[in-house]
Amino acid sequence: MSLPLHGVQKLELSVVLPCLNEARTVGACVQEAQAALAQAGIIGEVIIADNGSTDGSQALAVQHGARVVPIINKGYGYALRGGIAAAQGRFILMGDADGSYDFSHLPRFVAALREGHDLVMGNRFSGGILPGAMPWKNRYIGNPVLSFLGRLLFPTPLRDFHCGLRGFRATAYRQMDLRTTGMEFASEMVIKATLLKLKVTEVPTTLRPDGRGRPPHLRPWRDGWRHLRFMFLFSPRWLFFYPGTFLMLAGIVLGAAVLPGPLQLGRVQLDVHTLLFAAGCILIGFQAVSFAVLSKYFTLRAGLRHPEAKFDSWLGKVTLEAGLIFGCGLIATGALIWTGAIWFWREQGFGPLQPAQTLRWVIPGSLFLALGCQMILTSFLLGVLRLDTREATP
Repeated sequence: MSLPLHGVQKLELSVVLPCLNEARTVGACVQEAQAALAQAGIIGEVIIADNGSTDGSQALAVQHGARVVPIINKGYGYALRGGIAAAQGRFILMGDADGSYDFSHLPRFVAALREGHDLVMGNRFSGGILPGAMPWKNRYIGNPVLSFLGRLLFPTPLRDFHCGLRGFRATAYRQMDLRTTGMEFASEMVIKATLLKLKVTEVPTTLRPDGRGRPPHLRPWRDGWRHLRFMFLFSPRWLFFYPGTFLMLAGIVLGAAVLPGPLQLGRVQLDVHTLLFAAGCILIGFQAVSFAVLSKYFTLRAGLRHPEAKFDSWLGKVTLEAGLIFGCGLIATGALIWTGAIWFWREQGFGPLQPAQTLRWVIPGSLFLALGCQMILTSFLLGVLRLDTREATP
């Protein structure tokens, strides 16, 4: 049942539905949610976060007992953020207004929230996907792959990472401090709930064919890429640190093997060309690890991630001066190796040289010089990110 905002009883659940030209389905969705609230005895409300509908969706929603909140800024995230900001319940359930989700299942979400969970996700794969409700590429490729990557990148038990029907505590939502305004809003919620170690669980729900009668706003490939990109950008460890560390270690091992001389592996001989390849791996890997540190610091500074004591403690020891000293040391090492190469050339009378001999000096020397320059530049960039740009308190 839906009560007036100033009713005597405190609202337990707010059902928030973003809406953009959903006249064919919004009334039925509101009615289904209202019936589920009444049948379960849940004190709640239904909010339509209207994102600029021009087909009369607003009037239909009001006619069926919903409260309409106009959202000026366009975007899925904007609509949900505006609707949630207007919600009065201590629990919030978000879904779509296209008729694809079964709102009679909302008591399942409320029951899990009452048990103490902070975020309750619907699982369409365990609850059932009706024929025609999800394209085959989404059902068998897109959602399984994205959900697997979500579990890999972030320690979450969720099997349906992108289900749009989900419930959460209002206090947990404020704690997550979500910032995105588009389709990434759904991914950011799961990621931040996981990083904050909130209690997350799933309940089965059913996905039905939507009743729009027109193409959906969702674009599978475009929006799938946006979700994937957002997950990787939110995980510098997997995007930068792990690949960078692997490349550095592989380059060091391979370079150490061919630096003394050619390495014969069966019918294959590895020589200075392999040494050059190994140096490139080390250089790229070092840059990737540096990006991991810088990007993680940026996300912490921007409020996209919450502070981590271990990282803050380690980063506190990484000063601009220490980076400059270490970088200069690398440059000095490279210069010393180059000096050795010039000395070797001098012993040959500054005449023609054998590349297989001289490049074993020149490649490591160039590598150390490049690493030293990268270290110095990275240290300065980290120093720029650390600049305090907050306004002074009067």
